[in-house]
Amino acid sequence: MQNIVILAGNLGADPESRLTQGGTNITSIRLATSRPRYKDGQALRDEQGRRLQDTEWHRVTVFNGLGKTVQEHCTKGMKLLVRGRIHYTKWTDQGGVERYGCEIIAETVDFLSRGKPAQTSGATDDPDYDIDDDIPF
Repeated sequence: MQNIVILAGNLGADPESRLTQGGTNITSIRLATSRPRYKDGQALRDEQGRRLQDTEWHRVTVFNGLGKTVQEHCTKGMKLLVRGRIHYTKWTDQGGVERYGCEIIAETVDFLSRGKPAQTSGATDDPDYDIDDDIPF
């Protein structure tokens, strides 16, 4: 038996990173996935003929070097493909109420749209400079 999750969606906000006392980098992202809304086997449409969609939000946690890469290159709205596993948590809050949570622990993250360019020491402020000019293909 395996616990495998694959999600393709859009980032709902810029990634947030923190460092644990032990030095582990933890990056959190919110990923939105959408699917068509159906009724009686037919996709529902709005007044303009566009398909209605249901959106679900997923909390994704990315560790260490992969988390740093996500933090450096991802911004709100980017399309990502996340492969990982589901992790459930249970805790008791200060009021004594049992709470439950679910998150995806990412093992790989693929960029499906262009990320923000990395900040380099050789960056130019030239408004005519296009980063695509440096790509050899």
